[in-house]
Amino acid sequence: MERVEISSAVKQKIKLPVERGMPILPTIILLGALQGFIVAALLLSSARQKPEERLSRRLLASIILIIATACLDIYLEHMDWWNSSTIGSLLSAILPLIVVMPLGPLAYFYVRSLEEPDFRLTKAYRPHFYPVVIDLFQHVAVVVVIILMILGFFRKTNGVQGFGIVFDYYNQYADIPRWISLTIYLIVGTRYLNRRRSWGRGESMRRDGGRGSWPRTFLRVLWAFDLLWLAFNIPYELPRIGDILIGRFDWYPLYIPLVVMIYYLGVKGYFISYRVENVPVAKAAVLSISEEKAGQVMSILKKSMEEENLWLQADLNLGKLAEHCGVAPKLLSAVLNQHMNTTFNEFVNGYRVKAVKERILLPESRELTIAGLAYECGFNSLPTFQRAFKTTMGMSPKEYVIKSGYE
Repeated sequence: MERVEISSAVKQKIKLPVERGMPILPTIILLGALQGFIVAALLLSSARQKPEERLSRRLLASIILIIATACLDIYLEHMDWWNSSTIGSLLSAILPLIVVMPLGPLAYFYVRSLEEPDFRLTKAYRPHFYPVVIDLFQHVAVVVVIILMILGFFRKTNGVQGFGIVFDYYNQYADIPRWISLTIYLIVGTRYLNRRRSWGRGESMRRDGGRGSWPRTFLRVLWAFDLLWLAFNIPYELPRIGDILIGRFDWYPLYIPLVVMIYYLGVKGYFISYRVENVPVAKAAVLSISEEKAGQVMSILKKSMEEENLWLQADLNLGKLAEHCGVAPKLLSAVLNQHMNTTFNEFVNGYRVKAVKERILLPESRELTIAGLAYECGFNSLPTFQRAFKTTMGMSPKEYVIKSGYE
């Protein structure tokens, strides 16, 4: 079989010349990539130490890894050994260093994890990540072509070169669906955050010294990059103009901001503490409720919890409970705050913790784990159960299990 040079077009990538005149810029991008890998590792490590922030830190680590890997790719494209050697060309064609499609879903779910302490990334959310096939398609195709070459289906260099031309066009326009995906999820995330702010829920979260300032700042940073990416893509996607701009400026106008994002999001996201605090609904304290009305609401609440066992519903929230009781969410929250001296989360989790305590003592429960008992009693997150249990009982679930003789 003839030795065949893999076309640079098959390599996924970016149509950029090897830069020799500005060595400082590739170095900056390499340092940014290394910083991204380090911060992502720190976030993943700290996630194990802070169970209540595990999901949010893992999601942010994934976002930073995507950006850092893309920066590493642009750096390698400036290296002669990566572009001219057979091994470098092969690795560049096979390794998916630019995987951008998951960036939008990860950003949206990251914001949700910050806003909702009980949010979990379940199997139901997997379809959001299926479009990653757009990033992986060309690499899988290259592997298939290499296998076909080994089997003797391609014996002429021009056959592979023709295949490479097709992927030149594919890679040139792949940024369009990537940008559309990120934009859609930023719109969804922004609307979600605005709704959270307008609801004024009693279980709202306060972080970074201000109500929701970090999630909003995070989205603003991504919006700034998204608009920059649009301004970058419009002229660069035009065949003649794009070649001129790449020859003069390369891809630095897009990747230098990515390095800045790595440093800002990584450092800021690592050191911020996401503290869950119960914040009363705005103006709830001045809502006038008669004793008779409050008594009626409390009676309905008691029936909903003790007879209908609504606390078993893992997705129960203030709005659903209010709808079930036939009252407005603000009225229900005010009754909980003013007349029962509690919040929605504390009220519902109190019934759940009580149920766990009772079931621990049952002989048939010895076949279940503590996590299994918690899920059976309406908790949808083990860290949430652990916090609620310790707040109610003054000890961890494990300590209570030992004390009760469950083990």
